[in-house]
Amino acid sequence: MAKPIPQQPKHEDAAFLHELAVRIRDARAQRGMTRSALAKDSGVSLRFLAQMEAGEGNPSVLVLRRVAEAMGFPLELLLADEPINSPDHAPLSQILRRLSADELRAAREHLVNRFPDRSPAANRVSYLALIGLRGAGKTTLGRRLALQRGVPFFELDREVEREYGATIGEILQLHGQPGYRRFERQCLLSVLKKCPAAVIETGGGLAADPETMPLLLERCYVVWLRTTPEEHMQRVIDQGDMRPMAKSREAMRELKNILKAREPYYRQAALQLMTAGKTPDASFAELLSALAHELAPVSG
Repeated sequence: MAKPIPQQPKHEDAAFLHELAVRIRDARAQRGMTRSALAKDSGVSLRFLAQMEAGEGNPSVLVLRRVAEAMGFPLELLLADEPINSPDHAPLSQILRRLSADELRAAREHLVNRFPDRSPAANRVSYLALIGLRGAGKTTLGRRLALQRGVPFFELDREVEREYGATIGEILQLHGQPGYRRFERQCLLSVLKKCPAAVIETGGGLAADPETMPLLLERCYVVWLRTTPEEHMQRVIDQGDMRPMAKSREAMRELKNILKAREPYYRQAALQLMTAGKTPDASFAELLSALAHELAPVSG
């Protein structure tokens, strides 16, 4: 007779579903997706997504959790896309889960230093990447910095559009977020391969991608350009995009949620530069000063 699955106390189930709800909401904010867009791309109903984000998950989620706990096996490894062939994965996963955010950052830096990328293009100080939300000044400062250094400037979003012959919106509609992030990563690798040095502007959601952001941190000197939510919004409007004005209160709340969800990823940057209340000239001078001893000179 099969051994019954142990029952979790109801308060532990509720706590798990609450944490799952928080993670789903944060993940959606990190990617800048509306619930409607997620419903369309995932094939899951709006009603079911709303229930999950309210902490009312499907009972089958709890059953899978209990099966994992009964085996003493981490749930995330059961759900991994690739098979786990090494006995070291589970212990490492348990160690990482115990670490604080600062300890995780230190562990990542240690691993990067201990096991560096030895490919010919892996020159950390030759590439500078700008991350952050739209309206922080990435394009303005990135173009000026590339001109000053005499290196190419790449807007990664435009590279994706050029390479795949479609707009970002069309790519997302055809391939969804995973497809777009895959194309984005391929274009980044292409830039790093063909240019010995460059300034690279990234899209706002790249920082939360678990494959592309580590690549960016390892191969580039990463700068987080940031400003206040109000300035983000106003600069987007000044660029001619009036969409935030249609539902200004809702748009501002969504913008703040995205910033909050992505901030831990943006904070991995080697340098942070606040552009709020500053002219482009003042921000550029501050950026040059901060980078004076960080980037390798570009050979002519």
